[in-house]
Amino acid sequence: MITLPAFADLHVHFREPGQTWKETIRTGSQAAARGGYTLVCAMPNLNPVPDSPEHLAVEQDAIDRDALIRVLPYGSITIGRLGKELVDFHALKGRCVAFSDDGSGVQSREMMLEAMRAAAAEDVIIAAHCEDNTLLRGGYIHDGRYCREHGHKGICSESEWGQIARDVELAAKTGCRYHVCHISSAESVDIIRQAKRSGVKVTCETAPHYLALCEDDLQEDGRFKMNPPLRTAGDREALIEGLADGTIDVVATDHAPHSAEEKSRGLAGSAMGIVGLETAFPVLYTRLVKTGRIGLERLVEVLSTAPRRIFRLPEAPTDRVEVDLDTPYIIRSSEFASMGRATPFEGAKVYGRILRTVMEGKTVYHNNLTI
Repeated sequence: MITLPAFADLHVHFREPGQTWKETIRTGSQAAARGGYTLVCAMPNLNPVPDSPEHLAVEQDAIDRDALIRVLPYGSITIGRLGKELVDFHALKGRCVAFSDDGSGVQSREMMLEAMRAAAAEDVIIAAHCEDNTLLRGGYIHDGRYCREHGHKGICSESEWGQIARDVELAAKTGCRYHVCHISSAESVDIIRQAKRSGVKVTCETAPHYLALCEDDLQEDGRFKMNPPLRTAGDREALIEGLADGTIDVVATDHAPHSAEEKSRGLAGSAMGIVGLETAFPVLYTRLVKTGRIGLERLVEVLSTAPRRIFRLPEAPTDRVEVDLDTPYIIRSSEFASMGRATPFEGAKVYGRILRTVMEGKTVYHNNLTI
């Protein structure tokens, strides 16, 4: 057993308020504790959208009532996440961790420029879901070999990296603190690497599934469908290299639970999104650390210390997680605390089981029991 700093996730979907048949603050925070997390940042694709203090208060009330760990809400960039009118950053800045329209890319260059100027004035972070809707063309998996061979509709990588290229230019112009969500392509890594070298205030995250899987692992099953999609083996390699050299700052799960029925319609018909909080550390430890791609210290940095530093989150010197690094086990979604069960790692043999999670001296998870 080894003791590590507890983890922090900049990108989760807890679905409350608005979609509590998928997840709740209670079940989501239980899943986080089971995965070794004591702090998560909850995305704003909710109903109501947290685009005003009044709407944000609905989510905050649920957090105050039911969260087992620290859950910090995002505010949206635009009213209703519709991309047409900015929220009042000043009114929301003390109530949320950052601003994102996650699930929707800000399509208008002029709107993103206006958002970045406002965010820079308030010294808050824009966390961007980068996706150009004009390039989607009804796609739902990567536009690559598997897509062509199995008759699916593809999403090109440019739909992601094109908006990143636009946004780093705007971030350079405005001085905004700009964070890119869930990057999946080699081009995205290169653009961000060059922007950092040029002094742009840009940080980014990728997710465990993009580091561990690619289109070669796809199956005709909704648990392999997420947005952005799994891309090529070359993209995966570029992401691992970017993680190792510091271009990628953070690994965030993009934990996105759906009901079993919503994930039962194959690649074409299932909802986008998979769960990840309860598998992130063992998958990354097994696929990256045990294979020598990165060290354990680097993994802890991208899961724990870097998220807190970049988003200026509360320090948690007494939060810790106890892990068994030596005993293999099988990932079984039936054991998850999350209401979501869709994981591409179902049945995988991994190392790094979380045994205990401690927050502020209190055990919040121990041996399959959330406290």
